[in-house]
Amino acid sequence: MSSETVVGRYRTVIRRRLTFIAVVLCVLVAGVVAALTTGPIELTSGQIVAALLGDAANIPLRVVWRIRLPRIVAALGAGLGLAVAGAAIQSVLRNPLGSPYTLGISQAAAFGAAFAIVVLGSGTSADSGSLIEVTNPYLTTTAAFLGSLVSTGVILGIAKYKRATPETMVLTGIALAALFTAGTTALEFFATNTELATLVFWKFGDVSGTTWKVNAVVWTVVLLGAAYFVRHAWSYNVLDAGDETAQSLGVNVDRVRMVGMVVASLVTAVVVSFFGIIGFVGLVVPHIVRRVIGGDERFLLPASCVTGAALLLVADTVARTVLSPVVLPVGIVTSFVGVPLFVYLILNGREYW
Repeated sequence: MSSETVVGRYRTVIRRRLTFIAVVLCVLVAGVVAALTTGPIELTSGQIVAALLGDAANIPLRVVWRIRLPRIVAALGAGLGLAVAGAAIQSVLRNPLGSPYTLGISQAAAFGAAFAIVVLGSGTSADSGSLIEVTNPYLTTTAAFLGSLVSTGVILGIAKYKRATPETMVLTGIALAALFTAGTTALEFFATNTELATLVFWKFGDVSGTTWKVNAVVWTVVLLGAAYFVRHAWSYNVLDAGDETAQSLGVNVDRVRMVGMVVASLVTAVVVSFFGIIGFVGLVVPHIVRRVIGGDERFLLPASCVTGAALLLVADTVARTVLSPVVLPVGIVTSFVGVPLFVYLILNGREYW
């Protein structure tokens, strides 16, 4: 095979990957427009533009800036964070079933946040019972992060000292998820009516009722985490060849794996502490992206970011409109869509690992 042929094929692959990212970005933009215009109060494109520029009547201005736009920004940030955390976990553990949800990290973070809400009093429920108001976001996020670190530490400890297989790590994650779910249920048993209403709705996974302050915290952590993962994409590529090969190329495997899991846990903890458990985004999105553009982490991680953001935004828009005026939590939609999609990927996409 001539060098020109090799270069031509490489350029074709790069072009396909960039095209995929561009298409997903277009879907994301279209999703933002659809999310802004659809809802119980119909708004025209002109009203949306006027509201964004601050030149509109009171009702369109309030609907856009206080309700729809914060929710859109929250969905984008949560989808981006969960997707990139899932892609990073699958890469550092070399495990196609790795994700914050399947490894029990989401459930552990949920237990930590629930402990902060019930025992430490860091959260309350709004009068409508349909949103969570975190009165002390730093305490809640810290508790969620500490909880997620327990799950992460157990899995990494088993992987390092017991030379566990990927299957064993997944089974350990399932056991940990059941344990922390039981702990959260126990907290519900001792919670007051207000705290119980908060926890039950919060466990559904939802981005309604968010604020610009919450979005600022979430986006800061998510962007820093995504930047870290993208910066270390080459190290993750080397890990795919095996630990011995990575070490021979100068990669500190234990450090890369440990720090990657800790950063993924932090991103997951922040998302879960504010929006609850949103399942299958971190598991399904990396598989979809890998199936289309391959496993090169330099493209997989950025593509997972935009795909996760677009997917959760579309799911949230469907949740708001499919049974209007009833608004479903987005976690219900992602679970209904994620389960059959993941089964399909398992049956038809094994060659991509």
